[in-house]
Amino acid sequence: MVNFLVKTLANAVALAVAVWLLDDITLSGGDTGEKTLTLVLVALIFGLVNLVVKPVAKLLSFPVMILTLGLFALVVNALMLMLTSWLAGRADLAFHVDGFWTAVLGGLVISIVSWAVNVLLPDGD
Repeated sequence: MVNFLVKTLANAVALAVAVWLLDDITLSGGDTGEKTLTLVLVALIFGLVNLVVKPVAKLLSFPVMILTLGLFALVVNALMLMLTSWLAGRADLAFHVDGFWTAVLGGLVISIVSWAVNVLLPDGD
């Protein structure tokens, strides 16, 4: 349970950094409390997408991953971020990623920040 909370918190922080750094990743809404709740909910969606869809996408793109020496993982991360944006829109959450290249850069930022936060926070293991 602690590990799940730490990963969700890490995703929320990483998404917040991506929103802060990139103009085309937007989080609109009311006050800070509403934006924080939206970030946590989007982080839950992002975690679910990474848990369910990402392994299938990585398995199907394995030959391309080999050919590109793993760089295609950036494309997979971008597609997961775009899927998260689409699902957030369907759930009436004010989170949007505008464009594929923004999603590539956003996926890179989220991966780096999420890794750093996971290193800093204890996960109970």
